[in-house]
Amino acid sequence: MTQVKICGICDAEAGLVAVEAGADLIGFHFCDSLRRVTPEAARAILEGLPRRPRVVGVFIDEEPARVAEIAELVGLDAIQLHGSEAPGFDASRPVMKVLKVRDGHIPDADSWPDPILLDSWSPDQRGGTGQAWDWDKARALNARRQVFFAGGLNPGNVGEVVRRYAPFGVDVSSGVESAVRVKDPGLVRAFVQAVRELG
Repeated sequence: MTQVKICGICDAEAGLVAVEAGADLIGFHFCDSLRRVTPEAARAILEGLPRRPRVVGVFIDEEPARVAEIAELVGLDAIQLHGSEAPGFDASRPVMKVLKVRDGHIPDADSWPDPILLDSWSPDQRGGTGQAWDWDKARALNARRQVFFAGGLNPGNVGEVVRRYAPFGVDVSSGVESAVRVKDPGLVRAFVQAVRELG
């Protein structure tokens, strides 16, 4: 079954909506991002949830010691690395490396453990771009690895992506927002439902 990750959770309502919709994972940005939250805020959101999903912390070129400190404070299950981190990064938690697809090329995939997350490359954005890419370019890698697809996904297209590629997971943030930092409950529920309908 394709895993669903709702990323860029910024407030208690968004966390609750994601959990009630059935998300498998939720993500918090502890990096330079419009959706950045403090570790203390993330911990408070988690403490108010009726069910705890797997929790992912997103970092960009942060020192391993600081990553480990935040992971312990929040109780992170995994670390998502969105910068220029090198293989072997010691985060004290399982790592999900984000690889940027550029001109159909996926760099360094075999240097990182599963799962890996594929997103679109941008010359001026180190975090998520919210832009779709040619998912066909990941077909071979997706067949042999645990791959999360991200970038440009929304309730209107995620079902087709899951039907066509059956990725290990899908990741969304801006695609379920009504405004920056504001997760739309209807869009979150529709996104999860579109994935679940296809198994």
